[in-house]
Amino acid sequence: MKRYFFRLIGGLMLGAALSPAIAVAGTVAKNAIEVYRDPSCKCCGGWIAYLREHGYTVTVHEDQPMTAVKTRLGVPAAVASCHTASIGGYVIEGHVPVEDIRRLLAEHPDARGLAAPGMPIGSPGMPGTGSPQRYAVVLIDRDGSSRVFATHVPKA
Repeated sequence: MKRYFFRLIGGLMLGAALSPAIAVAGTVAKNAIEVYRDPSCKCCGGWIAYLREHGYTVTVHEDQPMTAVKTRLGVPAAVASCHTASIGGYVIEGHVPVEDIRRLLAEHPDARGLAAPGMPIGSPGMPGTGSPQRYAVVLIDRDGSSRVFATHVPKA
């Protein structure tokens, strides 16, 4: 009985000692995102900086043909943009705001991911010239169809 008690206490102490490390590892994995981009595209760099400002750990890949990346990750041509990312088993196409990525990961729908089709002016990482554009972020369903997930009206 005494030996069992000491094993129990020892196990609890070990668990308490490791729990901060496990929590940190879970946070890093949850916020780790892989971004595929063309190295000559400046707005992709802006979106990557935006992700990092919001606590994401970003791994950037610039050495792969973007068409092949989009095909491999299941991005339909109708919702394509300049860069493609993956996080938590989902694809993120284009200038998707972090609040939409967080919502996707929290709700965990049975889908391929999200896309902000085109390059809407005023979206994260896409300042551009001219007036900001109202734009939709779409959910890419497993069959390749898409539907509105969120609508954004950037501030001028």
